[in-house]
Amino acid sequence: MKIGDLFDRRALCQTGLRHKSIHGLQYDSRKLEPDDLFFAFPGEHVDGHQFIPAALDAGAAAIVSQRNAPAPHSEQWIQVPHDRQALANAALRFYGRPDHQLKLTGVTGTNGKTSTVHLLDSILENAGLLTARFGTIEHKIGRRHFRAVNTTPESLDIVRFLADLVAEGGSHASFEASSHALDLGRVYGFDFHTVVFTNLSRDHLDYHQTMEEYAAAKRRLLQGAGGETPRYAVINRDDPVGREWLDTSSSETLSFGVQPGADIVAENVDVRLSSLHFRAATPRGSLEVRSSLGGVFNISNLLAAITAALTLDIDLDTIGEGIEACRAVPGRFELIDEGQPFIVIVDYAHTDDALRNLLEAARELLGRSNRPGRILTVFGCGGDRDRTKRPVMGEIAGRLSDLVILTSDNPRSENPLNIINDIRVGLGRVESKHEIEADRAAAIRRAVSQGQAGDIVLLAGKGHETTQTIGGEVISFDDRETVRGVLHELGYGVHSEAG
Repeated sequence: MKIGDLFDRRALCQTGLRHKSIHGLQYDSRKLEPDDLFFAFPGEHVDGHQFIPAALDAGAAAIVSQRNAPAPHSEQWIQVPHDRQALANAALRFYGRPDHQLKLTGVTGTNGKTSTVHLLDSILENAGLLTARFGTIEHKIGRRHFRAVNTTPESLDIVRFLADLVAEGGSHASFEASSHALDLGRVYGFDFHTVVFTNLSRDHLDYHQTMEEYAAAKRRLLQGAGGETPRYAVINRDDPVGREWLDTSSSETLSFGVQPGADIVAENVDVRLSSLHFRAATPRGSLEVRSSLGGVFNISNLLAAITAALTLDIDLDTIGEGIEACRAVPGRFELIDEGQPFIVIVDYAHTDDALRNLLEAARELLGRSNRPGRILTVFGCGGDRDRTKRPVMGEIAGRLSDLVILTSDNPRSENPLNIINDIRVGLGRVESKHEIEADRAAAIRRAVSQGQAGDIVLLAGKGHETTQTIGGEVISFDDRETVRGVLHELGYGVHSEAG
């Protein structure tokens, strides 16, 4: 393919360069082969421009950047208005627009993206379809699974995955579309069949600065994110931002919610520790929903997946079977059962709204119990991230827990005790009982050691994560493995034969 076929007229380069044939596209100079186009743009930790000499030495056909061409490289320079948008458009063209050969569903919102995408993918698989799934925990293409570095990969990686799915005979792909990805243009120009909005609450203000900017980033998906306007917009009517966007969407809209007035509504809800049962009233009839996902907040995620599946012409029976087939989502309200007389739940809740939902779900479970119990919450906040949510999360944890044990999440370059002190400001507003243990493993041990029959121990913030970032070091750490080890030390889940 020639360079001129990949860019519009806004790309500036010497005329002869447009007629040059290329071998492939790369943004990582280490993977570059002769006659590849190299896209240079700043990343989170390094700036791709510093690898331009290495790319040229490796035989790059040209350099693509939104910066002005430096004199030594002007003959091999393509200047574009937006580097990542140019990469996305070039990737789609180079690989023959796989987004036009698949039905793409994008899910955005502060909470619930991972669970919604897992549920929808389970429904599609149950329908006998070959699918792809992109998200926080992992990426799945057909029957292959890949570790997720970013919730939403770079556009070039996504398009390659989609092209692979097309080659394998696949038909559908579901995405978690993070606000970072939408702002950076990682799904720019993709044509989505369906987009889903789950909710909006405080998060990522270290990046977006204001809630208005954060909301605007999320809304880009509903507006097409540089591609065609999605055919369907699936929107949470229970969320105030969702209600506003329902009135302004250019797509055909379907709303979902627990409150009356939505197109798809949950009725006769029965919430248990490790199950949900309700009737979903839809325009196509009623569906009895039985899910092994616990927590009242998962009703919204289930409704989102059901509504999205309806836009993809999946029948109600298949939807119900697909939901039942989705046994669990790693690190999302995940029960750890080693035979202990109290409940242990690991959850990814790392925003104030997610933590509130988690604690309220735990409170509801305690209210259904015949014996009194306490909520013991272990959590911290990430370092080098939005500081404003720390006292808010502290106040929520203190108000809804009987005991809070403050600890480290991923402190990164910050002093863990400074982060904890920020959280304590909120705890002080409700005069809650709390303890401090900066070592997360020790904090988990302290909470579990205090657990009594009927209690609920919540380990919040890290969920499925298997590492912890402290300073510049990334160490192996998994809340689930850690708490199982502590429970075994206490004699639970360990069976020995008398000899």
